[in-house]
This record gives sequence, C-alpha cells and structure tokens, in this order.
Amino acid sequence: MIEVTRLNGKAFIINADLIRTIEEKPDTIITLTNGDHFVIRETMREVVQRAIEYGRHLRQMFPPT
Repeated sequence: MIEVTRLNGKAFIINADLIRTIEEKPDTIITLTNGDHFVIRETMREVVQRAIEYGRHLRQMFPPT
C-alpha cells in the first residue's frame, strides 16, 4: 500500500498491486485494474518509487522459502 495525495490535499492509501497505468498530462492520473481513476499531486516518478519501495518491503517481510 502506498500513500498519495488528491489535488485537494487529502491523503489516501492505494494498493500498489492494483495499479494498471500512471500518466502525467500534466496532472498525474493513476488507473487501477478495475478501471477506477485517481488524479493526484505526486509525480509519476514518485508513485513508481513508492511502489518499488512497497515491493521491497513485502519481500523483506515475507522472503521466498
């Protein structure tokens, strides 16, 4: 799960595993696998970095057996 911020300043959590696409036009738009769209303040690079960090965190918590 990663934290992102709506344009109105409200933070919320999104499941990084459900992200289908991230676009900048110029606002950043996240589209989930279920078709939901979110316009956020963070840049595309910030979202990608947070998703990578989330994946690393999961692998540390639950290493392959």
